[in-house]
Amino acid sequence: MIAVRTHHGARALIGALAYVEDARGAAMGEVVELRQAGQPPRRGQVIDASDGLTVIQILEEPIGLAPARVAITLTGATAEAPVGRELLGRTLSGVAAPLDDLPPPIGEALRPVWGAPMNPVRRRPPGDFIETGVSAIDGLNTLVRGQKLPVFSGAGLPALELAAQIVEHARAGAGEPFAVVFAAIGITARETRLFVERLRASPARSRTVFYLNEARDPTIEQLMTPRFALAQAEFLAFDAGMHVLVVMADVAHYCETLRQVAAARDEVPGRRGYPGYMYTDLASLFERAGVLHDRPGSLTQLPILTMPDDDITHPVPDLTGYITEGQVVLSRELHGQGVFPPIDVLPSLSRLMNAGIGATKTAPEHRRWADQLYASYARGREARLMATIVGEAGLSDPDRRALTFAADFERELIGQGHARRTIGETIAVGWRLLAALPRDDLERIDDATWARRPGAAP
Repeated sequence: MIAVRTHHGARALIGALAYVEDARGAAMGEVVELRQAGQPPRRGQVIDASDGLTVIQILEEPIGLAPARVAITLTGATAEAPVGRELLGRTLSGVAAPLDDLPPPIGEALRPVWGAPMNPVRRRPPGDFIETGVSAIDGLNTLVRGQKLPVFSGAGLPALELAAQIVEHARAGAGEPFAVVFAAIGITARETRLFVERLRASPARSRTVFYLNEARDPTIEQLMTPRFALAQAEFLAFDAGMHVLVVMADVAHYCETLRQVAAARDEVPGRRGYPGYMYTDLASLFERAGVLHDRPGSLTQLPILTMPDDDITHPVPDLTGYITEGQVVLSRELHGQGVFPPIDVLPSLSRLMNAGIGATKTAPEHRRWADQLYASYARGREARLMATIVGEAGLSDPDRRALTFAADFERELIGQGHARRTIGETIAVGWRLLAALPRDDLERIDDATWARRPGAAP
């Protein structure tokens, strides 16, 4: 046990960072208390420790603190989060303070928030389906237990609305224990209000834990929110044996805070000013998802990320794509047409989809069904571009059919609105759309699969 040490005075206070000299023995992640006469106490943590200079991240508003008069106490403990099943249904701040007029959570245990990625040797390959209730995901970009599947959005697109719908409608399987942990990172007060009000009367409220960090909260708290949420999710998954879906929004805000902290520390910037260790930092969050050989639960992540300027090559979505197993991309064009959710299925991808679909999981024909929908929709999109050049009258008959199919596909399968769809209902909608095409146009479906479709003649 490290002894408590108090240092009087800091070398400098720059933004939310305190620089302390000769704080020997300071440990990364160590909890710090900052006190000054006439000021409320502040919390902090060590984010850089060396023999000469220790950097402390202040977790509350630092205005009013004077470097020469502040007393900095290194507690010898690391940040811990209360975790447990009793937190289900609670609304908490990004650092687990109550926001629901109930007492502070006690939980069943205290767990360090600086968890570690799973040992690859203990991982079990993901192979079970999670039903989100969203056709464009369940049918064409299937989410699998233990997967990390980010949603790439753009400014002004309804990514948070989609997140609320998934939180409300997601299911693991009949009779299986399921929970959702939602971590809001730097969202606005209006978004918080709309999100909480929508889910307040929902049956999903009792199986969901909300960690809400708003834009008006201390910026540094954005780095802690996903870690508090993941500590709770890990307990529910691997101690309580539940299947847990973690929804984090918005990862772009988290990365922006990383950049601000790195700039305040005078670190050499990497791409577009982001720190060179951003990949490692994001991996420390995303790699906490998975399924373990000797544990019954699972932890699945659905991070939501707003791409600056809709640029999928921006460092944040670029690095996120390297770490995760696919992406769901929102379309500004579909949003402009009133389609909800505006998911563009062509650039979207779930790399683990094949592991979670099939006869005993979704439907025997799921893979061929999805391949044909992709092919027919892609041809319709190409025909749409061609029609802008030669006009619809200049298209061939197959291209005109594909053009009509694309419009119906966007309106009926993707644009399901806010209603929940089961995977069976999604499959049925897809077959109904495909049945409007001549059999010769369905090159990705064999005769045996075509004969087994719903409504086929015996």
